[in-house]
Amino acid sequence: MSAEVVPLPRKRPTLDPMLSLTANGMNSVNTVILDRMQSEIPLIPRLAGHLISGGGKRLRPMLTLAGAELVGYQGTRHHKLAAAVEFIHTATLLHDDVVDGSELRRGKAAANIIFGNPATVLVGDFLFSRAFELMTEDGSLKVLKILSHASAVIAEGEVSQLSAQRQIATSEEQYLHIIGAKTAALFAAASQISAVVAECSEEQERALEDYGRNLGVAFQLVDDAIDYDSDAAEMGKDQGDDFREGKMTLPVILAHARGSEEERKFWKAAISGHRTSDEDLAHAITLIDKHNAVEDTREKARHFAQRAIDAISIFPESKARAAMAEAAQFAVARGY
Repeated sequence: MSAEVVPLPRKRPTLDPMLSLTANGMNSVNTVILDRMQSEIPLIPRLAGHLISGGGKRLRPMLTLAGAELVGYQGTRHHKLAAAVEFIHTATLLHDDVVDGSELRRGKAAANIIFGNPATVLVGDFLFSRAFELMTEDGSLKVLKILSHASAVIAEGEVSQLSAQRQIATSEEQYLHIIGAKTAALFAAASQISAVVAECSEEQERALEDYGRNLGVAFQLVDDAIDYDSDAAEMGKDQGDDFREGKMTLPVILAHARGSEEERKFWKAAISGHRTSDEDLAHAITLIDKHNAVEDTREKARHFAQRAIDAISIFPESKARAAMAEAAQFAVARGY
């Protein structure tokens, strides 16, 4: 009698270890966020709260807290700094939604749809200002330099993306540069500052920065893959937003590069804004599937996620390191 060996299914990575690791710290961070988003002008906390309480993962401030756990930091300075990171992120989202004309954010109406573009931009400015107040209260010029530089790089990345919009000739190298700026810069800064407040060595500081940067690239690659690989209910945004806005993301870059002359003509018309109907989106998804562009985008994301995991291998094995490694795996495996 012989028995067939059936391998156990591999556990799907989750954010649960990261959430558990940072739960106490995030309570303190959330207290700071709620306190500093207040204003005597009622519209400001209403509009800011619409997005801040909208169910985001809060991954960026969690990176600051997890990094502090990884290096054994015992203080509390990182709580305010993690709140500053979240304010920077929220401000950029508010501005992005105005620039993109987005109608959905995290599964509900975007702030600009409810409150209008002028108010949304100004509340984004308010949150940027609150972030810089928190940085200056910390008193570290190095932290201030890291986060202020990240804010400038994010803005540059957004402008670069705007310049590349509807430009079919955008290369993979240009695309990676854009997402390295608009997304990965804040991931890197959020991770790095935990090593700064803990007065770690340059090697440890660089390792945490590399972890965040590579995780940020992986995260954005998957975001861009999801736009052609999921439904709006899962994503919390309209499927095909990137397509209709003419954004040259990696799935499109790959499908265009691998396509026939006829397919390339379609992509040129679509990205330039002349083929944006639901039927055109369905055709675009068919072409992307045909050339395996979503899976290859996820494969590149796995490469960057592994680089993130490798970066923190200089630290001893610990609950924090395991949670951060699984967060990188989750960033690639997620469907939302």
